[in-house]
Formats: sequence, C-alpha cells, structure tokens
Amino acid sequence: MGRFIRPHELPSEWEVAIVLSRAKLGQQVYEVLEGMIHNRRFQPGGRLNIEQIAKELGVSRTPVWEAVARLEREGLVTSMPHRGVFMAVLTHQDAHDLYELRQVTEALAARLAASHIDEAALARMEASLSAQSEAVAANDVVAYSSLDFEFHGIIYEYCNNPHLREALALIKNKMRPLNIHIEPILPLLYGDHQELVAALKARRGDEAEAVAFRHNKRMIEAISLQVTMETQPSKDQDAA
Repeated sequence: MGRFIRPHELPSEWEVAIVLSRAKLGQQVYEVLEGMIHNRRFQPGGRLNIEQIAKELGVSRTPVWEAVARLEREGLVTSMPHRGVFMAVLTHQDAHDLYELRQVTEALAARLAASHIDEAALARMEASLSAQSEAVAANDVVAYSSLDFEFHGIIYEYCNNPHLREALALIKNKMRPLNIHIEPILPLLYGDHQELVAALKARRGDEAEAVAFRHNKRMIEAISLQVTMETQPSKDQDAA
C-alpha cells in the first residue's frame, strides 16, 4: 500500500510550473526536430549533431535528448553508444511492406473521404496541386515530398475514421527515412493527385479508392525497380 502524502509534501505551484515548462519545452523541441526530418534536413543514415541542434534552438542538450529518445521510440532515429545519433535507414523490404499496407489503408481512406470532405478542404487540395505543379516542373523532390505529405494528410483528416487516421499517420511517420528516387515518376504521381481531387469533388468514392490504390502501386514498382538496378552488376563488372 502506498505512503500517504501529507499536504505540506505536495509540490508548490512554482515547482509544478517548472515541471510543466520543461515538458512544454521538450514537446516544442520534439516538434522542431520532427519538422526538420519532415523537410529532409537530415538524410537517411546521416548524423544528428546534438550540440549544434541545441545551440541552434537556444536550449540545453537535455530537451534535445528527450526529443531524440521519443524519435528513437518512433523508429525515426538510432542512438549508437560512443558514436552518436543517426537518422534511421529504411530498408527496401521495409519500404515495400509499408507501401503494401498503405496501399490498402489509403485507398479505403480516399473512398471514405469522398463522402465527408468539404469545400474548404478541396480548396486546400487544389492549392496544393498548384504548388506541386511548380515542384514537378523544377524536379524538386524535397518540395514535392513536403507538399505530398500535407496533401495526403487532408484525405486522412476527412476519412471520418479516427482509427484509420491513426494507422495511416503511423505508417507515413515510419516511412520518413525512405530514400527512393522518384524523379522519373513525379509527373505520374502528380497526375494521380489531380485525378484524386477530381474524384473527391465528384463524390465518387470508388474512383477515389482506385486512384489511391494505383498511386501507391507506382511507388511499390519504383522501389522494386531501384532494388533491381542496385543489385544488377554494372557493365564494368560484366566486362571484367
């Protein structure tokens, strides 16, 4: 049985404020680091300089380490004793498996969203399409990836199923360390987004589901192609 806590042993308002302030700071640092990862500040396998990050954010190393511990639990970074903290590297097999899962769940979310999405959300998606068009024209994968993350997030937001939304957010979060060359299929991916918005505007759930399924299939094929190219011997090796 636990010990009874007397009133004079309770923390003071000042002490509680310090604890809450530290918790808030840790959350803020976590959100900043998560944003850096989202914007590809760190490449898969790249090292995170904790000292530099703390100096850049104007905080001590403690909240940075707390944020890193949380990111490590989420599978986004890896802490190696005596070596440092590194961005996680998603294997091609992991990427393939995650996209297979996303293919089905995101297709379902698109079908459900067709019945619940409102005009304001559709306007946000169309604004995103305009920005995506510029990223595709410039072959800017970093900008496109950021826009893509937000674009699909709108669909998740309006699927009207909190459990599905949570599952999709987890899948996308796990996929952030993905390093796949999508430049050759950027126009196709953008075209899928255009068709998806059209289907949602027309409230055609079956069509939205089919487009979302095909969209993810393109990524699965891109992963398989990259694996094939990386495992095939080069011409120089063949000639040797």
